[in-house]
Amino acid sequence: MVEIKHATDATFEDLVLKSQRPVIVDFWAAWCGPCKLVAPELEKIAAKYEGIVDVVKVDVDANPALAQAFRIMSIPTIAFFQPGKQPVGVIGFRPADQLEQAFGLPALAEAARRRASEGEGQAATA
Repeated sequence: MVEIKHATDATFEDLVLKSQRPVIVDFWAAWCGPCKLVAPELEKIAAKYEGIVDVVKVDVDANPALAQAFRIMSIPTIAFFQPGKQPVGVIGFRPADQLEQAFGLPALAEAARRRASEGEGQAATA
């Protein structure tokens, strides 16, 4: 099973903002019913896109500074952080396939596969 990390006010910068790969962040709370529905969908995404996209959870009650910094007013909020780009997000429950499309994950996976195969081809010719 793929590890889904839990970020805090103290670790968010390293786990998300300084990440070399895209990161999906689940802003959630233990009391939130729809948040419980999101968790298995993000586990599917984490497994499908392992090595391409990281998935991180942030408990907004335990980390209010992050919720305030990103203006999280409703949960669940699922945000997509790509290096060098503004984060984008969706509010509320979405199944995995809708999250994949909203964040362009199939295209990211295809680009990663192309880079990997080009790297293998270059290594073989060297």
